[in-house]
Amino acid sequence: MPRALDFFFFVGSTYTYLAVNRIGDVAAKAGVPVRWRPFSVRAIMREQNNSPFTGKPAKMNYMWRDVERRAKRYSIPFRSIPPYPVDPDELANRVASLSSLEGWCPEYTRSMYRCWFLENQTPGDPEGLRTLLRQLGKDPDAVIAKANSQEIRGRYAGETDAARSLGIFGSPTFACGSEIFWGDDRLEDAIEWSRTYDD
Repeated sequence: MPRALDFFFFVGSTYTYLAVNRIGDVAAKAGVPVRWRPFSVRAIMREQNNSPFTGKPAKMNYMWRDVERRAKRYSIPFRSIPPYPVDPDELANRVASLSSLEGWCPEYTRSMYRCWFLENQTPGDPEGLRTLLRQLGKDPDAVIAKANSQEIRGRYAGETDAARSLGIFGSPTFACGSEIFWGDDRLEDAIEWSRTYDD
């Protein structure tokens, strides 16, 4: 039996757009179950004084072109550079944390990224988030209230602690046990590891 793959991600990570659109099909074809685990990569980066693109225009330009190339390679829509950075309060991520607890995380996260990348709607914007949640058949006020509760804030912090303990420093990261694979371009490697992992 393949071991479950933990998908650690942050809504607001650019390369995670590719991963959320690929992981479902890639994992299903391999028969590998996936656990979606939102965490605060921003908190970890602050601790490490590691801002990936802020104040680095050449690196920023490369990143957007790289995302566009990889999106084209995998037939993932990419229209133009979306707003960035986003979600300073990390509300979109706390909703992801709630959705992972309730079983609708993949649908929510793909929808959120579609709104961000294709419709230029900033993740975490309350009105845009409410519209998205209604489209998913959720009660926006109830979801946002739960996402702001101490329970979900604690869960989100706990997942960030779990990522930290594994040595995760970026999003997306795929983990099989204590083995981590950073970046969308390591998805297939992570899936293969999960299929051959031997306790």
